[in-house]
Amino acid sequence: MGRRAGNGGGGELRGGVFGTFDAVVMAVGGCGPAYTLAATIPVLVATVGLAGPAVLLYCALPTIGIALAFRHLGRLDVNAGASYAWVARALHPFLGFLSGWALVVSATVFLVAATRPAGSAVLALVVPALAGRAGLATAVGAGLFVLMAVVVALGARIGPYARRIITGAQLALLLAFAVAALATDGHRTPFSLSWFGFGHFDAEHGFVAGALVAGVMYAGWDVESNLNEETRGGRRAFGLGGLISVVVSFAVFSLFTVATVRLIGVDAVRKNPDGFLSELGEAVWPGWGGRLLVLAVVLSTVATLETALLQATRTLFAMGRDGTVPSVFGRIHREWGTPAVATGWMAGVALLVVAVAATAGSGEQFVRDAVSGIGLHIAFYYALAGLSAVVAYRKVLFRSAGNLLFVGLWPLAGALFMGWVFVVSLPELTGSALAVGLGALALGLVPMGAAWLRDLPYFSPRPLDPGQPAVGGELHAAAHAGRRRDGVLSDF
Repeated sequence: MGRRAGNGGGGELRGGVFGTFDAVVMAVGGCGPAYTLAATIPVLVATVGLAGPAVLLYCALPTIGIALAFRHLGRLDVNAGASYAWVARALHPFLGFLSGWALVVSATVFLVAATRPAGSAVLALVVPALAGRAGLATAVGAGLFVLMAVVVALGARIGPYARRIITGAQLALLLAFAVAALATDGHRTPFSLSWFGFGHFDAEHGFVAGALVAGVMYAGWDVESNLNEETRGGRRAFGLGGLISVVVSFAVFSLFTVATVRLIGVDAVRKNPDGFLSELGEAVWPGWGGRLLVLAVVLSTVATLETALLQATRTLFAMGRDGTVPSVFGRIHREWGTPAVATGWMAGVALLVVAVAATAGSGEQFVRDAVSGIGLHIAFYYALAGLSAVVAYRKVLFRSAGNLLFVGLWPLAGALFMGWVFVVSLPELTGSALAVGLGALALGLVPMGAAWLRDLPYFSPRPLDPGQPAVGGELHAAAHAGRRRDGVLSDF
């Protein structure tokens, strides 16, 4: 029985919107260093205590392997769906769909979990006395989220120069604070290299639980992959932003975690998760240091909300284009040139969950459970992407040592690590964290089953072939030609 054509689509994404350097900046901004620190450092410290730096180090190495996998998969198929499309072609369409679904859900829940920290940062900058009011912080964070959703839907993206300034400014501020904090004489916890070892893990502070948090912290660099249909410059530099982003994020996160624990201590972070940044800033540069640090968070918030929305909506767009979700998600607004319906849906669902969480009074516990739950989603689709790269390039892995290491062994190690974290963490999570993780992932079986019954081309075998790269579902291949050598794209 032949596959019927999907009825998705309603236009195409605008090509050439982003340059290569813009994609690198977008990938670094996608991790949202300052924004991520504000939202997840309290969770990391509460989960593993002094072992935070060790978790960040030992999770960065396999994450680089996954970034390498994304780099090579993107050279074979330029598709806004990224892992959704690649996993389907390399492994199985069912796994590909669930990869896309996991990304969309994790991005949505992350936006929800980070709403309150974002609002607290804005209040701490404008009216510090109100920063600790949870309800007001949630409302301000939700308002900022709505504003960015409208901006993304209208296509009025942050300009390239403004994005570079925002990303550069927050990185400079964070590194300056980290170095200053490390150099400050007064401290509550003396630094020890053992923080980067395994000596601080125990029954209460498990590595796997911390790895889920670290996975969320590093996530976001792969937004570059979801923007590949809109990026000019071909395949040669594709995925470079992801690699740079992971390395930069590790440097910033580890330095800042060490500085935070050393200067204000684990207990202070646990007792004041919404205000620890201001406390740290005051401890480093009294009088105005806290404001500067909070300013970095606000700048990062704007960029991170944009990239998270772009990544999730581009995935939904690709799914709608294939018809695996309602085709309305695959439509491009005639005037704005964006998947406006997908953006509106994302915003609406996120705001609904924010309202439910605020009404239920979940607060800090909801944030912890949400971060752990979406850590499962990230580990899931990262593991599948790593395996997909190895399978797609299996015929050429032994043609050179570079192929074997950078396309085979390192992505495979990253995939196995992510899969191990996913499986081993399940018994350690709370019921609500499992509901966010496995429950939300299981919901994806419903639309996937409906799509399968419609006999769509997405479910037909379309193997990824290093000798025959495709672009955006076999579109515009000539515009994205890359250099090749021995059947494999060069410049690993």
